[in-house]
Amino acid sequence: QVQLVESGGGLVQAGDSLRLSCVASQRNGLRYSMAWFRQAPAKEREFVAGISWSGGATYYADSVKGRFTISRNNTLNTVYVQMQMNTLKPEDTAVYYCAAGMYSGSRVPERYTYWGQGTQVTVSS
Repeated sequence: QVQLVESGGGLVQAGDSLRLSCVASQRNGLRYSMAWFRQAPAKEREFVAGISWSGGATYYADSVKGRFTISRNNTLNTVYVQMQMNTLKPEDTAVYYCAAGMYSGSRVPERYTYWGQGTQVTVSS
């Protein structure tokens, strides 16, 4: 089993920055790829950014490319995933979810097995 806990959301103004964090605790030894998704009210959950197990490959939605940066640090039983979000826009407002899965770079939510509870990001204009 993998437990994911996100933090770092909040209320900011357009143009500000936020840094989201996700702590993934696991004991099964599997090498999970990680990703951030987001879901705005009345919209489907969408892929934001992903990173391979080694961190050597990263993937971004076109809407955040150049503004968001995903990174990770792997330890024996815990994975730390961060997403630096710069130049935030009102359309970035959503609940952000951290996810773990075995398909590196997948943009499909169903490909991810484990999910955090989400953290709210609100960007005012």
